[in-house]
Amino acid sequence: MRKFNIRKVLDGLTAVSSSSSASSSSQQQQSGNRESDIPETLQSEHFQLCKTVRHGFPYQPSALAFDPVQRILAIGTRTGALRLFGRPGVECYCQHDAETTVIQLQFLINEGALVSALANTLHLWNLRQKRPAILHSLKFNRERITFCHLPFQSKWLYVGTERGNIHIVNVESFTLSGYVIMWNKAIELSSKSHPGPVVHISDNPMDEGKLLIGYESGIVVLWDLKSKKADYRYTHDEAIHSVAWHHEGKQFICSHSDGTLTIWNIKSPAKPLQTITPHGKQLKDGKKPEPCKPILKVEYKTARSGEPFIILSGGLSYDTVGRRPCLTVMHGKSTAVLEMDYSIVDFLTLCETPYPNDFQEPYAVVVLLEKDLVLIDLAQNGYPIFENPYPLNIHESPVTCCEYFADCPVDLIPALYSVGARQKRQGYSKKEWPISGGNWGLVTQSYPEIIITGHADGSIKFWDASAITLQVLYKLKTAKVFEKSRNKDDKPNTDIVDEDPYAIQIISWCPESRMLCIAGVSAHVIIYRFSKQEVTTEVIPMLEVRLLYEINDVESPDAEQAPPLPTPGTGSNPQSIAPQSHPSTSSSSSDGLRDNVPCLKIKSSPLKQSAGYQIELVIQLVWVSGEPPQQITSLAVNSAYGLVVFGNCNGIAMVDYLQKTVLLNFGTIELYGSNDPYRREPRSPRKSRQPSGAGLCDINEGTTVPEDRCKSPTSDVRDNSFSRSRSSSVTSIDKESREAISALHFCETFTRKADTSLSPCLWVGTTLGTVLVIVLNLAPGGEQRLIQPVVPPSGTILRLKGAILRMAFLDTTGSIVPPAYEPWREHNVSEDKDEKDKLKKRRPVSVSPSSSSQEISENQYAVICSEKQAKVISLPSQNCIHKQNITETSFVLRGDIVALSNSSCLACFCANGHIMTFSLPSLRPLLDVYYLPLTNMRIARTFCFTNNGQALYLVSPTEIQRITYSQETCENLQEMLGELFTPVETPEAPNRGFFKGLFGGGAQSLDREELFGESASGKASRSLAQHIPGPGGIEGVKGSASGVTGELARARIALDERGQKLGELDERTAAMLSSAESFSKHAHEMMMKYKDKKWYHF
Repeated sequence: MRKFNIRKVLDGLTAVSSSSSASSSSQQQQSGNRESDIPETLQSEHFQLCKTVRHGFPYQPSALAFDPVQRILAIGTRTGALRLFGRPGVECYCQHDAETTVIQLQFLINEGALVSALANTLHLWNLRQKRPAILHSLKFNRERITFCHLPFQSKWLYVGTERGNIHIVNVESFTLSGYVIMWNKAIELSSKSHPGPVVHISDNPMDEGKLLIGYESGIVVLWDLKSKKADYRYTHDEAIHSVAWHHEGKQFICSHSDGTLTIWNIKSPAKPLQTITPHGKQLKDGKKPEPCKPILKVEYKTARSGEPFIILSGGLSYDTVGRRPCLTVMHGKSTAVLEMDYSIVDFLTLCETPYPNDFQEPYAVVVLLEKDLVLIDLAQNGYPIFENPYPLNIHESPVTCCEYFADCPVDLIPALYSVGARQKRQGYSKKEWPISGGNWGLVTQSYPEIIITGHADGSIKFWDASAITLQVLYKLKTAKVFEKSRNKDDKPNTDIVDEDPYAIQIISWCPESRMLCIAGVSAHVIIYRFSKQEVTTEVIPMLEVRLLYEINDVESPDAEQAPPLPTPGTGSNPQSIAPQSHPSTSSSSSDGLRDNVPCLKIKSSPLKQSAGYQIELVIQLVWVSGEPPQQITSLAVNSAYGLVVFGNCNGIAMVDYLQKTVLLNFGTIELYGSNDPYRREPRSPRKSRQPSGAGLCDINEGTTVPEDRCKSPTSDVRDNSFSRSRSSSVTSIDKESREAISALHFCETFTRKADTSLSPCLWVGTTLGTVLVIVLNLAPGGEQRLIQPVVPPSGTILRLKGAILRMAFLDTTGSIVPPAYEPWREHNVSEDKDEKDKLKKRRPVSVSPSSSSQEISENQYAVICSEKQAKVISLPSQNCIHKQNITETSFVLRGDIVALSNSSCLACFCANGHIMTFSLPSLRPLLDVYYLPLTNMRIARTFCFTNNGQALYLVSPTEIQRITYSQETCENLQEMLGELFTPVETPEAPNRGFFKGLFGGGAQSLDREELFGESASGKASRSLAQHIPGPGGIEGVKGSASGVTGELARARIALDERGQKLGELDERTAAMLSSAESFSKHAHEMMMKYKDKKWYHF
């Protein structure tokens, strides 16, 4: 009698709905004693869901800031996201509650804090913790923020608004000062028109008491903070976009909407000292240059040796149609125009000093583009760019699919890196990347992780994703095997997609053998081998396959009279046609319809293939009687058998990529033989086919529970058992005839009840929830393989609700049985050696823990996951020992059988946003968390789970979000994350010099506390802004931790923070004590020196 564990029962109740639990328990009671005795070590406490890191370029960037002392870069976005970058490998992602545009970012330089300005709210972020959190917020009730300025080493933040007023915020308490600069006092009293929003605020580098205010209409005001009045007003006809000071504080420069720059002397407000049109054509007769596009930003930076730099974005002439966005660098008499790939959002000049009143010594420019981040080296001739070490080019071509592999073979990453290193571009700056702040976290995960991304242009990128970092290893261009049309007129009319004909749809990769197989949107499959040697392929190996069948659905006679029109990517009117494995010779059939033509044309010239992935075989589906080939829906490759198999909504094809032959080519209904539950028949008589060496095995006899036996199509539609949740372009009657291959899995398992040994086979899952088995009759060694051309009648193994998504096999310990594989070896070797290895090459290698002579007492378990439910089948008995209804109202988008903590589980992501895990083999619910609603198909297309509790998805078109569902990883995450803030000495202030000190020159300081404090300026109106306390320093922990472990983690971090603060306090106390002793000593010396002197001696 099986004992019930009350803890497990409670776990199940809390993690899943009662109906699901009931269905699971009822199935578990049916299972035999021996089959349910597999030890299950995973419990619900082993699972916890949290975000780990976000990689890629910040989507829709809007703001940029840099801390020149800490050397940290911050980027804000239009969706309220905040990304912080330190040295390569130190990155951080934060999110404002309001998903609105970040207007501006301001670092509290070398203080470990950052101010972000949104439309009507200011936020103060604490960067002195691994997961930054908001300390304070200040919400303006009546005005919208347009510009902020925080002077270096000041606690008073100037905030300009849309109404033209300037408010002052104490960043320590995040409260408003009573001191306000109203727009009507700043401009001339005689002026009746509003000057527009504040577009610039900055204090004079040499006099903190003078504030320069720029208004959008073209008015600039130099405001005296002490006297509370305007010293000078500078008026220009054109709207102002930005203002910048010369470091001496005697001149400033403005950029305008007509493409001009005006340089002003602060004491000459009547007219500008100089007007420059950087990109305007100089006309004769002294006329004004033609107007240009607005100069959106200008910076004015000085150097001790040499001319100052004037750096600007925009300002191009209007007649430069089609010209790319430019950054212009004016240095002395030279003007360099640097073209960018995308529009410029913002830029910053990086300088050696944080002090505005010293020579700036610019050394680089950070340019934030709409889809890229570029750093320009100002110190080298030609202004080369720095090589970007961050993984910001994920979206170089849009990502179309993703695969994630954790715990890969240890030699894989070095092998991919070595071939990828040869692909690197030349001509970068020789200097080190200047954004170098922060420290790396501790590496607690030692296993290698690889992410593969497929892209719209046909490229594939391999990424090293170990230890929550991301670095590109190698890039493969699959499109280079095809002829590209020179122009639109040359474009072949065989394309089934208008754009991106080479886009990657499916990736199948065997890490152990390094075999790679991809399926593209133009119904093409390419198989690649990995080689460290360069080769030239004279003739690209290719196969063309006809895979289009026409069926007769007896339940729907109307289909005969009105055949459905072909629709690319969905369904078509299938026809029974004999397969072809040779290149096509004709392009049209007898009735003039396009026939036997692939969608893409393969290059006929020799192809030079660099070290890395090299083409083994190209397979293309061809047009049949005017019908385009349907896109491939599933794909699998096996190196041990030398086979690749793929399927679509018409059928399935198996190819021997070693012998370059088609071994099997079936319509989906032919897989059923006489046991088709929908009673579909071929409409036209079968034509001759080449011999196929695959057999089907019916192992359905009495194995499934009664409700899973085959029903008529009408009953299926009535009870909605097999209708899919997704919207489809085909009618419900057509659904049965549109049965697509949705899952493929090679394995060595028991194929019949009486089997006592394992056989190589292929398990096939369809969109109607059917699972079938194809037995592979492999001949040994170098003999001709698959020699039995017998296709006996067959039936289904079992039926599940919804399309089959994933299949896997467990051994008697509950561990996942990986498919057989052939270990990787270099195949580009001399012929003699190749002959010796030929037998080895053909012999399948099984990594199953069970030997080929496995006795029946050692069971295997098939785990099958569909859109609606999961089942565990005991083999060879073929009993369904466990069943779990995963979801009733939604459907599973992604299901993976993964290894975790020396055990295994089923992980599912549903369209309703839930992430769930189930124990194996009992399918007991362990985790059910509402995480992410399906907002678009990008998430569905890219979401994937992998081993050790890792998962990822494309959160935006440019960013990958990694998450974990492992409690252990959640606990270790704090240690793994890098630190943004590191204690750094603030550089010394520039020396004023003897004469400047003597005659009152140099920078004039200002006691802002005296001006802006409550005692001097009073309290600000309460209705003006509302202070909102932030969640404080443990925001990240609150979001990610729960239960006792979470409390411990929070306590530990709180202690760490307290210890850090106490350490800083000790340092400050020691410094103050040392300073006091020094002052006492000097005071005593001074007293002794002047003790006996009379007044007239001075």
